[in-house]
Amino acid sequence: MTARHPSPPGRAAPRLSEDRPDLAAGLAADTAARLLAMRVAMLLVLLVSAALSDGVLHAGSHWFILGGYAASSLWLAVTARRRNSARLAWIATLLDAALAAYIVLEYMMAAADTADEHGTMASRLPAFLLLLESGLTLRPRHTAVFAAVVAGVWSGALGLGLLDPGLGLPPAGPQLFGLLSFLVASAFVIEGVTRLHRGVAAMLRLEHERASLARFVPAGIDLVHRDGPTALQPRHACLLALDIRGFSALTRRWGEDRVVGWLLAVRALVHAAVTEHGGLVDKYVGDGVLAQFVDGAPAEQAAAALACVREIAERMEQMNETRRREGLPPLALTASLHAGEVLVGVLDDGARAEFTVLGPAMNALARIEARAKRENLPVAVSKRVLRLLGPAAPPARRLPRRPGEEDCPDLFGLDPLTAVAS
Repeated sequence: MTARHPSPPGRAAPRLSEDRPDLAAGLAADTAARLLAMRVAMLLVLLVSAALSDGVLHAGSHWFILGGYAASSLWLAVTARRRNSARLAWIATLLDAALAAYIVLEYMMAAADTADEHGTMASRLPAFLLLLESGLTLRPRHTAVFAAVVAGVWSGALGLGLLDPGLGLPPAGPQLFGLLSFLVASAFVIEGVTRLHRGVAAMLRLEHERASLARFVPAGIDLVHRDGPTALQPRHACLLALDIRGFSALTRRWGEDRVVGWLLAVRALVHAAVTEHGGLVDKYVGDGVLAQFVDGAPAEQAAAALACVREIAERMEQMNETRRREGLPPLALTASLHAGEVLVGVLDDGARAEFTVLGPAMNALARIEARAKRENLPVAVSKRVLRLLGPAAPPARRLPRRPGEEDCPDLFGLDPLTAVAS
């Protein structure tokens, strides 16, 4: 049995998956200006470094590359909202990797004879800064590609220098130390980004599922499964079905317009009692109400459900006293209780959301309800519910089976007012 709640027309319910690129794109929203500011700050550092040097290391190509990188960064920031964010992210990653690799390679090619400490720091700064920037986007694959490109160019240049000393590359020792430092930093950043990505994805998934369930489940009942998706999950529940006895006859005698008001009053009464006892109303079917108690241990669920039935009976008695004074017929309910394992959760295809409870226990509850109506019982409980109640179970009379009722669980009748209180 399900409770169906359509999503607003024209709006698909949001979805979140840890493996989809939506997470990084969503977290990167509104960060284009900040990323541009980081690139501008790094370019300023490179410009200052170039201005302070004697110019030997910075030929015209150096300024051309920096200018092109600045223009491309500005273009990325301006078009980030209008173009494919995934494609732009890869373009930005490759541009960053190309700049970092170029600065390292330029220094290695031009600074063999004029190497200095400031030049060494300036040549490595873009690689480390852009590595951190790539990590802040929470895209582990992009960060890994950036590190691989830079490290590949760096190690390739070192290898060429060792194979052909005539290239005039600087000594391999300092460069090897810089390369190893970059590789270690890359490993730490990639590992941290991967952990953070998974943590943020899990947190957003939980919040998304709680927001979906909030439309159906009262506050204080947590059906979210922290280890994975919870569209449907196995869970023990105590099930309660309530019906107004003789409702069809009342409708024929008093008319539909008048009886509808009585039905709404009973629904409000039942909903309040179920919620107060930690249960949740699944759905309304005609003059019937289906509720579940899924919070706590199975014994606690059964105790809460039975206490709820007693509360409903007491409130119905008070309502009927008022109805008698007004010359209206009293209303009687049949309550059916069963317990068992069910699949519970929200199924949402983007067009319609359904709070769903499935399983053999639901089918058995329908048979218990039908039999309780035939017997005209105020409260009928299955043998499983009585076992869950243990020593606290109230006195009950067992109903004998009739032909055709072999598939119905063992059934017991209770008095809702006196038996439960004992």
